[in-house]
Amino acid sequence: MKHEWRKKEKELYLPKNSPEIVEVPTFQFLTIAGAGNPNSDSFPECISVLYALSYAIKMTLKKESKINDYQDYTVYPLEGVWDINEEAQKTFDGTLNKDDLVFTLMIRQPDFVDAAFVERMREQTQVKKPHPLLEGVKFETIEEGLCVQMMHLGSYDSEPESFERMEDFAVKNQLQRISKTHREIYISDFRKVVPEKLKTVLRFQAKAI
Repeated sequence: MKHEWRKKEKELYLPKNSPEIVEVPTFQFLTIAGAGNPNSDSFPECISVLYALSYAIKMTLKKESKINDYQDYTVYPLEGVWDINEEAQKTFDGTLNKDDLVFTLMIRQPDFVDAAFVERMREQTQVKKPHPLLEGVKFETIEEGLCVQMMHLGSYDSEPESFERMEDFAVKNQLQRISKTHREIYISDFRKVVPEKLKTVLRFQAKAI
């Protein structure tokens, strides 16, 4: 049976539009790091190369299906971990300059995929769909652990309002946000959906006070 994250992992990818506590397990991802304004021309290229490699992995697995514990699956959504550069952190006053952003974009991979297979798919993709950013893609294991999250509805520019709600919720539940770094999971494709209808999971790591 096909594994569909929208049905099987709702607690991680389809939370309510109000803050909640979640324990996020260790997962493995294809990741690519970047910096600067996400409205720049280079940002979509980072997304493109992640999807190209993710679909190469999925389709090759479906044809071969010889890996232990293999199960067909829906490709996971794009995610991004966001921060600002060190220089901007020194003078940050609450006003965000998007040119100061640093990010790591990623797409989760199934547990039965390993590093050797990813490397084979990278080589294959470089032949079929060559891209200079392919060499910058890493295969990483990431553990978030205890987090606060919620579904943000609407424009990315209105996210601070949701983060304020999340931080208030954390304090009321004896939790403290670990850092201003946060994760976004893009349930909607911003290239196809108008800003007011976007759905984005917002999440930050927390610890007990």
